[in-house]
Amino acid sequence: MEIKFRTATLEDVDKIVDLCNDCFGDNTNKEAARAIFEKTKNDPNVIHVIGEVEGVIVAHTRIQIVETMFKGMETFAILNHVCVSGHYRRHNIASKMLEIIKKVCKDKNCISIKLWSMNFREAAHACYQKFGFKKEECGFFQLNL
Repeated sequence: MEIKFRTATLEDVDKIVDLCNDCFGDNTNKEAARAIFEKTKNDPNVIHVIGEVEGVIVAHTRIQIVETMFKGMETFAILNHVCVSGHYRRHNIASKMLEIIKKVCKDKNCISIKLWSMNFREAAHACYQKFGFKKEECGFFQLNL
């Protein structure tokens, strides 16, 4: 199976939403997703990477580059919605996508890549750890507004 990775376009958003809704049980509104994508599409620090097999989007992640002025943090990346379609798992697609993400982040002078993942996604955690991610012993705090 050949997978091709590329940067997503506005035309891909509906299929990305379908994939992420399926992978995460989300209920993301496509119109709202298109509006946000449109608003951020020219931001060089927001990158959506997709993987396609025979023209079908089977993998996705969003990279947010965070530039800081602080020593020890410098520039880093945050990944979210890292997903591979259930039908295409166990084919090293996530690892291949992480390699591309790593290159993008190095090209953007990031010193680290961070991601968060829901506790129940144990298979994803194993993939991340196999790739070299280390689970940090810290809390993720959220304030709902």
